[in-house]
Amino acid sequence: MAFLMQQMMGDKLKNFMGGGGEDSGASGGDGKETAESKGMTREEFEEYQRQLVEEKIQRDKEFASRKAERANLRVLLRDKYRLPQSAQDDATVQMAGDDIDVPEELAKMVDEDEEQEEKNDSFMAKLQNMDVDFETIKTTAQTTMTEVKQAAEEKCVLM
Repeated sequence: MAFLMQQMMGDKLKNFMGGGGEDSGASGGDGKETAESKGMTREEFEEYQRQLVEEKIQRDKEFASRKAERANLRVLLRDKYRLPQSAQDDATVQMAGDDIDVPEELAKMVDEDEEQEEKNDSFMAKLQNMDVDFETIKTTAQTTMTEVKQAAEEKCVLM
């Protein structure tokens, strides 16, 4: 019902209100803002537009920098945990160039972890490189225990 009323009365109400749905003077014929719509002189409006463009460029630079920092962090973490590399992250880091910085605390954490891994790796490498025959170790331990029991039985009256 409301739709029917809108169709019948809509055009008449628009004409009565004084326009075809556009704000009179608020925008130009193509819908863009004008100096008059902002209540500024032409020079003020041009300065305003220039500031908007500069702010947008600055925001885009900061966004690209933060994006590159995150990509650099992902690359470092992939290196640390030996995960496959991402071409997209590599490209993002290369596009940013030398502008990216890893936070100092994060760099310390990564360095400490690398040092700890080197220590662990060296121990694990030694352990893996040892030729250990567990059967020999087991039989040696058993014979030693039996010898200790026999010596204890000989010297101790209670046993």
